[in-house]
Amino acid sequence: MAIYPLGLRLAGRRVLVVGGGAVGTRRVKGLLSSDALVTVVSPVATAEIAELALTGQISWERREFVSGDTAGAWLVHTATGVAEVDALVTAECEDARILCVNASVAEDSTAWVPAVTRHDGLTVATFGNGDPRRSMALRDSIAALLEAGELAAQPTRGETISSLIGAPQEPGTVALVGGGPGHLGLITARGLALLKHADVVVADRLGPTALLDDLAPSALVINVGKLPDHHPIPQDEINRILVEQARLGRRVVRLKGGDPYVLGRGGEELDHCVENGVLVEVVPGITSAISVPAAAGIPVTHRGVATGFTVITGHEGVSSVGGGRDHTVVILMGVSKLSESAAALAAGVRGRECPVAIIEDGYGANQRVTIGNLGNIAQLAAEKEVRSPAVIVVGDVVLRSHFAPELLTAEIGLAN
Repeated sequence: MAIYPLGLRLAGRRVLVVGGGAVGTRRVKGLLSSDALVTVVSPVATAEIAELALTGQISWERREFVSGDTAGAWLVHTATGVAEVDALVTAECEDARILCVNASVAEDSTAWVPAVTRHDGLTVATFGNGDPRRSMALRDSIAALLEAGELAAQPTRGETISSLIGAPQEPGTVALVGGGPGHLGLITARGLALLKHADVVVADRLGPTALLDDLAPSALVINVGKLPDHHPIPQDEINRILVEQARLGRRVVRLKGGDPYVLGRGGEELDHCVENGVLVEVVPGITSAISVPAAAGIPVTHRGVATGFTVITGHEGVSSVGGGRDHTVVILMGVSKLSESAAALAAGVRGRECPVAIIEDGYGANQRVTIGNLGNIAQLAAEKEVRSPAVIVVGDVVLRSHFAPELLTAEIGLAN
């Protein structure tokens, strides 16, 4: 028999069940799981139905079915076991154009109840063309595969994404997504969802670039990565690409390392898009200024050690930053001008003995930590051939690293 499969949302809607036996009880329990308002009409019923009525979960009218009982129902199940009664209920539903499940004669039903399994927010229904054992066998096979993880069942988009992490990105818009410091697990759920459904990804060389391997096959990746003192694609061109791709009606994700607004020129990209009539969403990311020190066991603030911190770009050298050793300085893009920055900070109240840590390739395969002080860090970095990307941390919080202070003192002369 030809059927049209349909999922019904019955929450808060009246459903009538005629018959209080074993079949009717199963129907009632299934309907309650859908938050339907259930009324049972039956002179006798199982103990389960009686308990549900006693606790107010359903309404039970202890009598025979009479004409007019179906009025106001969105759906009716009849399961009295008496063919004449079930036929009467079915006929009344037919006249009132109410969908009806007839447990006695499947061929007379205008709706069938499938065999159902649920898994991690999924509802799977199977129909056996009137053969309930066949549909149950198929349901059980699917349930076993879902439990074993052998069927693709991960949420991708639609209501799950909308309810948990916001609505899907609209075509013709740009999302500035902070990808975090590079670890695949440190991008936000919202950022990952947008990335998976992007039509175009404009990507830096830093951040979780391995995620680009899992994009939709049709997604276009435009690499605009920069190296220190080498910008093959200037910022103006990146801005132009974002607007151009959005105007083609595409979902554009600008994947940036760290956070878009922490020395990432995210503000410039947003301004250019807005000026050209392109809607922009900004998805914050975990900035390397905080996360990369954490990878080395260094907090940027710590009670009794440091009550504040400053994040500053070091690509032109740091001249001065207020505060002493109890005010942490985090320098991004500062390797090439490390000598000048260290000398400038040492000339202030911090002094040459102020601890310094350099964390290279934070969360990457080549992560390495070099620790010294403002007086010797430039020399140590040169000897160890420290390279970008690296985050430099200045202040007493460096002593909170998982590196033992006595080891630091003995090997590299952190203190006098």
